[in-house]
Amino acid sequence: MSMKLFFAHNAVAAETQEVVVSDRFRDESGRPAAWKLRAISEELNEELRSASMKRTKGKGGQAMPEMDYNAYLGRMVAACVVHPDLNDVELQQSYGVRGAAAVVRKMLLAGEFANLAAKVQEINGFDREVGELAEEVKND
Repeated sequence: MSMKLFFAHNAVAAETQEVVVSDRFRDESGRPAAWKLRAISEELNEELRSASMKRTKGKGGQAMPEMDYNAYLGRMVAACVVHPDLNDVELQQSYGVRGAAAVVRKMLLAGEFANLAAKVQEINGFDREVGELAEEVKND
């Protein structure tokens, strides 16, 4: 097998996917509006994880780093939403919040956010295990 298969120009680009997140947002025709989602690189994912770390007191009063999973999930969802533009100032102002992660949480009901987060994780490959991928290779 050639190493060239793994070169950047040979990698299949991740496509944006359209998902109806909520039936509360409707287009001009009255149909539920689709949101556009994209996958992110592990490089960006690492930045999101790092930005979501907080310090907590451990044994002996020492500060210990700990992942704030809720902050991470909000950042990840916000990074993957292409449309609507969660960074739009007018959108944020309409909900009385600042920041993409804050506005998406304010826009959606709890179940809608959970479904969106699950779809974001799926698009980014978190729903597949290495064993599943190996089985696909064997079956081809």
